[in-house]
Amino acid sequence: MTLELILIGKTDSKEVAALVEMYARRVNFYCKFAITTLPDVRNTRNLTFKQQRTAEGDAILRQLTDGDYVVLLDERGEEMRSVEFAYWLQKRLNSGVKRLVMVIGGPYGFSEEVYARADAKLSLSRMTFSHQIVRAIFAEQIYRAFTILRNEPYHHE
Repeated sequence: MTLELILIGKTDSKEVAALVEMYARRVNFYCKFAITTLPDVRNTRNLTFKQQRTAEGDAILRQLTDGDYVVLLDERGEEMRSVEFAYWLQKRLNSGVKRLVMVIGGPYGFSEEVYARADAKLSLSRMTFSHQIVRAIFAEQIYRAFTILRNEPYHHE
């Protein structure tokens, strides 16, 4: 099984990029983990938010295949504690799906077509975070989930 994280646009901060890379290396110890960074939409000054979401959505949909289980990080998604997320992740890993794809969208969210394609939506918090910092937070949570599943001493309850 491959776990893939799809991101819109490069990370502006070297520090955030370094954190994401660190957790990606750690997750690769547990499963094949890939990060795909899609380019930012160009000429956004000439686009409405909806047009930008649609352009980003088209790029996301081109990355997906029929057998993928697609999860959107979305403010209206299901909230879980870290332990609950670990068990949720374990169920997906055991389900036989070949590729679990997690998607962090751009600053204006997802297009309707991406929502229609999604199999699940998760929320990290009811608070709003920049789509840049969410990358580091979510990569850490994926790593934390694997350490919980392996009973490693990283997570404390």
